[in-house]
Formats: sequence, C-alpha cells, structure tokens
Amino acid sequence: MEESTHARRDILKLADALIFGAPPASFASAANASSSPAASSQDLLARQFPKGFFWGTATSAYQIEGAWNEDGKGPSIWDTYAHTPGKIAKGDTGDIANDHYHRYKEDVTLMKDIGANAYRFSIAWPRIFPQGTGTPNPKGVDFYKRLTDELREKGIEPFATLYHWDLPQALQDKYGGWRSADTAKAFGDYAGYVAEKLSDRIRYFFTINEFVSFTSMGYQGRMVDVGSKKVRFEMAPGMDVGPSEIAQVRHHAVLGHGLAVQAIRARAKAGTMVGPAEVIQVAVPMIEAPEHIKAAQTATRELNAEFLTVMLEGKYTDAYLAKLGKNAPKFNDADLKIIASPLDFVGINVYKPTFYVLASDERPGWRQIPFAKAHPRMLNSWLVFAPESIYWAPRFVQSLWGAKEIYITENGCASDDVIADDGIVYDTDRVMFLRQYLTQLQRATADGVPVKGYFHWSMMDNFEWMEGYGNRFGMVYVDFKTLKRTPKLSAQWFREAARRNAVV
Repeated sequence: MEESTHARRDILKLADALIFGAPPASFASAANASSSPAASSQDLLARQFPKGFFWGTATSAYQIEGAWNEDGKGPSIWDTYAHTPGKIAKGDTGDIANDHYHRYKEDVTLMKDIGANAYRFSIAWPRIFPQGTGTPNPKGVDFYKRLTDELREKGIEPFATLYHWDLPQALQDKYGGWRSADTAKAFGDYAGYVAEKLSDRIRYFFTINEFVSFTSMGYQGRMVDVGSKKVRFEMAPGMDVGPSEIAQVRHHAVLGHGLAVQAIRARAKAGTMVGPAEVIQVAVPMIEAPEHIKAAQTATRELNAEFLTVMLEGKYTDAYLAKLGKNAPKFNDADLKIIASPLDFVGINVYKPTFYVLASDERPGWRQIPFAKAHPRMLNSWLVFAPESIYWAPRFVQSLWGAKEIYITENGCASDDVIADDGIVYDTDRVMFLRQYLTQLQRATADGVPVKGYFHWSMMDNFEWMEGYGNRFGMVYVDFKTLKRTPKLSAQWFREAARRNAVV
C-alpha cells in the first residue's frame, strides 16, 4: 500500500509540474488517529483529513426556518412564488418548513450529536431588512445572535451565507430584482450591516450561494425532459427575460458579490473571512494523463466564465463575450475591479461533473464525452454518480486561480427515505455516496489541495424548492406532519468519520 500511494503521488506531482508549473504543497497527516481491530493505523492515516478539518452540515433559511411572517420579517420572492398556485409540487410552501426558527436549539443539539463541528446556514435578507433597504429589524438580528450563540456553546463553528435566493419581495417590486444594479448595491449595504452586527460571533461569511440557480433559473428557466414530456424548470421569481437581460442579471449578481466583499471588509471585525459559495461547473478528465488533465482544466475555466472565473480573474473570458456577442453584459473597468475584490477562500458546491473530457487537436482543445446510458445515477436522475468530480473541482480551483483555502460548501444526494419497523432509516445509498465522494476529497487533501472543510447537504430533510417536501437530502429524517427529527444511518456514518477525521 505504501509503495502504491507514493507512486500515485509521484505521478500526480509530475503531472502538476508539466501542467501547472509546480507541484502542490503536501499536508502533514493529522495526529491522534483512532485505531480499531478492523483497520490498521497505517490504513487510517492513508484516509486521514488534515488536522483542523471542518466536518459540517448545511441548510438555508427559506428551506428550514418557517416563521415566514413573524417578528417583523418581510416577504421574500420565495414566499410569493410558493404561494402562487401551481408553482410548487403538491402546493407545498416554506411557511412552516422545519420550524427551525422556534426549534433551533433542538437542531443544534442534533448537529452536535451527529459529530458536526461546523454549520453553514443562511441569513434571510428580509428578516434583517423587511423592505430590502431602510430600517433594519432588530428581532431578525437577535434570532441569528441566539442561533450563533447556541452553536458556539456546542463547539460548532458558524458559517453564514448572506444570500441563498430569498430576495426581499420589495426589491423585486421596486427594481425588478437582480435586473437592476440597485439590487446589487442594496445587497452590499445589507452584507455590511450584518457583518457589523454579527462578526463578533461569525468569523466566516459566504456572500452568495449558487449564482447560476437564482439567475438563470430565476429569470429565464429552461425546459427539461421528465419521462416522456418536457417540463419547465424554474425558480423564484419565475421570470422569462431575453438573452441580453439574463446576461445583465448574471453581471449584477457578481457585482453584488463584490460589493458585499468590500462592505464586509469595511465594517466587520478584524479577522473576518469572506468568499463566495458557487456551484462549480467542472470538466473531469476521462483519462488521468497530462494532456487530458490540461484539457479538463481549460474547459473548467471556460465553463465558469460568467461567475467564478470573472470573480477570481477580474475579467470575462474572450470566448464568453464572443459567444454572447451583442447580448454581452454592459460593464466597465470599475465593475470588474469590484467583482474581483480579494477573497479569503472559495466555496464550491460539488455534486457531479458537467461532463467528462478528452484532449483534442481541434479548438477549443478538448472534446466532451457523453455519459453512457447506463452510467449510474442517484435517486434524482440529474445526479450522475461520479465521485472523482469532488477531487478535480477543488484541484482546478487551486491550479487555475491559486485559492489558498477551499471549502466544499455543498455535497450530498436525495434518497427515498422511509423509517423501518425498527425505527431506523437505512439510507445505504447515501452512505455509499458519502464514502466514495469523501474518499476522492481525501485524495485531494493528500495531494496538497487546500480543502479546509466539507459541508454535507443537508443537515436534515427540508423544503426542496420546486419539489416541495418530496426530495429528502438530509442526514436527519423529518416527519413533516409532526416535525419529529430522526437521525438516519448516514448520520451514524458521518459521526464516526468526523470522530476519526477520516473516511470510514
């Protein structure tokens, strides 16, 4: 095992030297590995994550909080959208959701019980500013103070996301939402205020979660094949703008990110760290050889042109602007400077590859390899099972953009969960998914990629957007009639992995 491990690392270092110019720095193995009769200390060290690694879970405000109109909170576009007949499966809404707003202490105790030492949650913008701007709501701020105090008391590091799609409805009505740069400016002001009020408790802030979802799906939508028919896939606010407008919406989103970074720098306490949480579009090399790795890296840079690439390079790629032509967003050098405000870390949501690639002698230097019809998938047909994606995604973030710290801000799968007669939820598919994906993530850290933490999506079953309560992503089962929480088999696996700081 030792020889094969060293051989693999030597090959990867050679590939790095050929492709990226220098080998990655290596991490020392974490100390104090647990031993057991079933695994030698050498085996455990081979699967170990770096010392100080964050084992986290994740949620978002609209999906779990409920209390949609309590304590001064204003309506969000998701409140409006979910209340519109025909938009959400079975007419579900997030009005009550998991009632986390009232049950947060119980939920934090559950996090502690399943071994999490970090929790990524989102702050509801309309809970802080009911109208999006203007007079803040002190009761909203107080809720997040209580939540973060509870987390810290249980030894759980809070990671706050400032925008997880629940735009104040007032800004949608006034400006057309992200169609206007005024919304980006309002977001910067909101971010600065939250950082000023909460950075004594929260050290890590993510600005915006999954730009592509709330821009492309919120303002344009697309038709997808579901069985024998095509179904429109969209998110709030459920608009359908033209090609030039959607490009401008995307630009305003990254501009809002940059303004938020600057506001946090200006108003947060010293030592506060900030970065985005974007779902990365990753090309995975079909064959791990230098020419194919290089091709996959080139493709990954271009696939992320509208969000990650411009945020981390301060420019849109030539190919992106050429592809859009007359529909390209309008911007200036000042915009780009704001968008590329220096970051402390990069958060990436990783579920699957965008596609596999092989190198090509023809432009653009790579060719897409289609997924085989029988390629394994999880419960959701869109979730192609490809654990190596969580190796290459952070590795390319490091090699393309020199990220010093990387967090896997989302990773997980839905499962057709039921409580068995013995009271246990046997989500063996999720355990298999976690073991294989985290094996590849550990491989990345062993090869020197600076991944500092992993956040499983999600901590518990919740409102899953257009699917309502039909898709269960949690490690904790929720009975949405009684709201009783029941940890699943995957929670037991996660607890042991976190305890050992290793794949188990």
